[in-house]
Amino acid sequence: MDSPRGRNLVDDSLIAALRHVADRANTTAALPNEAYTDTRTLAAEAHAVLRKAWIGIAFEADVPRPGTVYPVDLTDTPLLLVRDRAGAVRVFHNVCRHRGMKLVIEPGRTGRVIRCPYHSWCYRLDGSLDRTPHVGGVGQDTHADLDPTTLGLIEVRSAVWFGTVFVDLSGTAPPFDAAMSGLQARWSAFADADFRSGGADSTFDMVLNANWKLAVENYLESYHLPSVHPALNSYSRIEDHELLVGDDGFAGQISLVYRPVLDAEGLGFPKVEGLSDYWETRGEYIALYPNLLLGLHSDHWFTILLLPDGPERTQERIRIGYFSDDAASGVDYAALREANTRLWQVVFGEDISPVERMQAGRHSPAFDGGILTPVLETTTRDFHAWMANRLLNH
Repeated sequence: MDSPRGRNLVDDSLIAALRHVADRANTTAALPNEAYTDTRTLAAEAHAVLRKAWIGIAFEADVPRPGTVYPVDLTDTPLLLVRDRAGAVRVFHNVCRHRGMKLVIEPGRTGRVIRCPYHSWCYRLDGSLDRTPHVGGVGQDTHADLDPTTLGLIEVRSAVWFGTVFVDLSGTAPPFDAAMSGLQARWSAFADADFRSGGADSTFDMVLNANWKLAVENYLESYHLPSVHPALNSYSRIEDHELLVGDDGFAGQISLVYRPVLDAEGLGFPKVEGLSDYWETRGEYIALYPNLLLGLHSDHWFTILLLPDGPERTQERIRIGYFSDDAASGVDYAALREANTRLWQVVFGEDISPVERMQAGRHSPAFDGGILTPVLETTTRDFHAWMANRLLNH
């Protein structure tokens, strides 16, 4: 942000505030109001954070079979997920190379090619240019001045992990496994687990009328449990949680008393085999910076994908999944999956009002960003410092 481009996006007062937050010696410093309300700050985030690191944009299940496509707009950049003929998930810029028309506006099946609705240029599922009708005149689909091998869709560097599709728009981020090595090492016991989506009964979306960062911050701490989640706090109390600040790029909390959801007959989801005793009573709830919230247990997992829609609105896509035992996704567990989904819907739904009211408070001239408590919000402090450093140094 100290570059000329960065200075055009924000004013000097915000830069000074970010420097204060970036200094980890300032253990209670919090991001100022402008970080949540200003369109220029969101533009700076898009440039310095969302487009310069591995970031989750969609789910592998969004393109379930070859020939399916799923469009995503990431900070006004149109992208397209494609399941190619070999079954691999690929991501392309969602624009025709001819006149820049957005190719796909709705998810679904595209068949063998992706056809531009404007002049019917067609692209194969691997992004290569397939056909250019009348490009050399009526009835002439080729021309000596146009080399089709140079006019394929532009592919975006991508990876799939935890059922989530990640992209690196800059093309300069470290290799995916290197970037995720800290959390992958922590969850190495699950390295060979088969992360399967639970299907329609384990899927729901929410809309927050709040900045995306407030959703991350709320997820990072258990300080609010007694006030916001009284039912949850009755069996998973604030004192039953530990905070975790990992290597650069993730933080969260650990429940010490996780017990798998059981029905009246005592049925539980199949657990991953070979786990240590640690996972008998633990659930880990990690924010993978910048925009992915993960929950991992011995018997199921969930992912919350946060997609900014302007500075004061966030799309939340929530997917709950289960592991390699086919039965967990079958009819015998349907009622238990639905009960599990309802439980998480209640918990996540209880967070909406507090987060939206925090957003409203950011418009008060009497509020300067507040403080972060030095014991129960160290994870949120880590996220603030991470954001501030990236805004200042990209």
